[in-house]
Amino acid sequence: MEMEDQMESQKRRGMSKDELISEQTGSLGCVGWVIVILSGIFTVCLFPLTIWFCLKIVQEYERAVIFRLGRITDRRAKGPGIFFILPCTDSFVKVDLRTVSFDIPPQEILTKDSVTICVDGVVYFRVSDPIASVANVSNADFATRLLAQTTLRNVLGTKNLAEVLSDREGIAHSMQTNLDEATDNWGIKVERVEIKDVKLPIQLQRAMAAEAEAAREARAKVIAAEGEMNASRALKEASLVIAESPSALQLRYLQTLNTIAAEKNSTIIFPLPMDVLSHFMRK
Repeated sequence: MEMEDQMESQKRRGMSKDELISEQTGSLGCVGWVIVILSGIFTVCLFPLTIWFCLKIVQEYERAVIFRLGRITDRRAKGPGIFFILPCTDSFVKVDLRTVSFDIPPQEILTKDSVTICVDGVVYFRVSDPIASVANVSNADFATRLLAQTTLRNVLGTKNLAEVLSDREGIAHSMQTNLDEATDNWGIKVERVEIKDVKLPIQLQRAMAAEAEAAREARAKVIAAEGEMNASRALKEASLVIAESPSALQLRYLQTLNTIAAEKNSTIIFPLPMDVLSHFMRK
């Protein structure tokens, strides 16, 4: 269903373009043809001089939309290279086909969860239909810039703060689709949209930092508690092993003394067994 809807919308846009161009490429009328013929005779009579006004050149990345007595002469733009016009009746508009990029100014937007953020982005677009970009809109570049700002506001206004921070690619793709559909009748192809930066209020940044710090401290306490639990279990197992052999405790004493002596301490604590102390206590 979605594919069919897209195909139907593309057909409707194509039909609207064809109808517009067909209306503008209609007959010039009797008076118009008379003027064109007179202009042609004038050009032939003054051929050595008028050749410089008749031949025009456009670059490889440009196209020329020719108007004859205010009407578009052909369904296709001229170029690249040399083309011929009548000096008195024809005029032309050059259209650049190269990809253009512009920055969307920072926009203060209220998200769906009532958080004010400042977002900016960048848009890459090019002219795909020179005739539509000249005939359907007065300034395609300026109109695309304004539409990008309003589209950014509309798309981000339906998102939560968490979605804005985590789903930038989805937001950029949604913006590109909306812009491409809106500017198709203007002969504009939006190639790419990117979200550059999302600026949060300072108070919100502090609150999020405090929340993240508290979460990290909670995880650290849980890890420390798990370590204490594992250590107590190991000590319990060690005590059971030492209890099975009384000489193991003496060996552990000697190991402790060796560790203390290796650290070059001035004070050495020498533990005495309780049975030795009990012998002196009886006396």
